Amino acid sequence: MAQSILHKPIMLGDIAPDFTANTTMGKLSFHQWAGTAWVVFMSHPKDFTPVCTTELGRVAKLKSEFDKRNVKTITISLESVENHKKWIQDINETQNTTINFPMIGDENRQIAELYGMIHPQASENSTARSVYIIDPSKKVRLTITYPQSTGRNFDEILRVIDSMQLTDSNLVATPADWKWGHDCVILPSVTDKDILKQKFPKGWKELRPWLRMTPQPDKN
Repeated sequence: MAQSILHKPIMLGDIAPDFTANTTMGKLSFHQWAGTAWVVFMSHPKDFTPVCTTELGRVAKLKSEFDKRNVKTITISLESVENHKKWIQDINETQNTTINFPMIGDENRQIAELYGMIHPQASENSTARSVYIIDPSKKVRLTITYPQSTGRNFDEILRVIDSMQLTDSNLVATPADWKWGHDCVILPSVTDKDILKQKFPKGWKELRPWLRMTPQPDKN
């Protein structure tokens, strides 16, 4: 058995590794393809499998939601582009959609190993259900790894993107179970009363000096 190359784990704040790959939409250079968009980069264990089929169908159906947020989506597995193209026909037919994002063929495992998508104790021959959300500066902002038996929650992925895009441009964080339109938390570092009045014209409720709730600011 060939020995895998060990790579440093990708952590939040790291620059997402660049690569060149063959996809169902042609050859691409990852950073160039991403451009100024956010990216949701996902691995799926195998082609022609039921959970993966429902996941990719869901991603295709959510294109307008991703577009609204300036997000591009891309997927990868350890199978060939030719195999992906055959599978796409089944995804489109069974999920009543049209695949509208590139799928990377990674038979040599180089990209999957670069991103730490293969978890040998779970499976040596396929990727886990990994998710990387990457911002326009190419920084990794979120990582989630699901077990192979559990399909991803794309409402949660959209929720986190909404939170990050909102908090990047406002002095707030989002509390537990936050959804778009719900109250936010004012950052504890904001203590100047003039700045508080300027940034939070809708007011706030102080539960503790370090816990202040405010109506969601408008998205910039």
